[in-house]
Amino acid sequence: MKISCIALDLDRTTLDSNGRLSAENRNAIEAAIEQGIHVVIASGRALTSLPRDVLAIKGIQYAITSNGAAVYDLHTGECLKQYKLTAESAEHILKLTRGREVAYEAFIDGQPYAQKEYVADPVRFGALPGAIPYIQSTRRPVEDMQSFLAEHIKELDCLDLVVKNEEIKCEIREELERKVSDIYVTSSVEQLLEISYKECGKHSGVKVILEHLGLERQGLAAFGDADNDADLLSFAGLGIAMANASQKCREAADWTTRSNDEDGVAYGIRQRILPESALHADFLRYGEKE
Repeated sequence: MKISCIALDLDRTTLDSNGRLSAENRNAIEAAIEQGIHVVIASGRALTSLPRDVLAIKGIQYAITSNGAAVYDLHTGECLKQYKLTAESAEHILKLTRGREVAYEAFIDGQPYAQKEYVADPVRFGALPGAIPYIQSTRRPVEDMQSFLAEHIKELDCLDLVVKNEEIKCEIREELERKVSDIYVTSSVEQLLEISYKECGKHSGVKVILEHLGLERQGLAAFGDADNDADLLSFAGLGIAMANASQKCREAADWTTRSNDEDGVAYGIRQRILPESALHADFLRYGEKE
């Protein structure tokens, strides 16, 4: 089926390791838009954290944010769909993690907040040095995060747990999934557990957009690199994993493109999506998923 919509994860997929959009990826995205293909953002980022160089592409009208907790029409500012964590679940999450070595990120109506110590020194909590500019430029620091969360307990789009220790992270995830029934738990990077309402997920967000546009899922192509992209790639008619993707993401995909630092989105669009594309010899070295 001809591709009518492309859903793009951002970090480590459409953006390079420095968080920038390459000229090659931008050109390929614009070429797809010129062919009448809808291109949408599908990100774990909050609305206010979306990068300017992607938003500057005029043909990109829709964005799935916060792992599907909110879906926006970027041209009108309308929120097409929004989920909130229930207060009961949020309180349960805080109770289960209280006293453990975790930091919190809270997304409220498209704005991320995080405890002051984490924003000041993200690496101390497990973030990679390259993520420092992004974290410090997008998170509003909060002095007393526990009090802040208690005050805004009914307003949370999602709640991220920053957990440096992998063993503790696995323990917390298992406990959350066992004891809190109405949450969706995923992860985009090693130190994060990203928690939202049970109906969330990028696949859920893209369903909203496809229905809004009157398009079929078979005509959807999706690009991603992380565990939080796996459901989206499985849902899409054509799921494309980056060469740098996690094992779970690769297993969900139909095909693997080049890495995010090798213009993998552009390569995938040129090889598999644009009508004038043809399979080139170097396509074979990436191959189909068996």
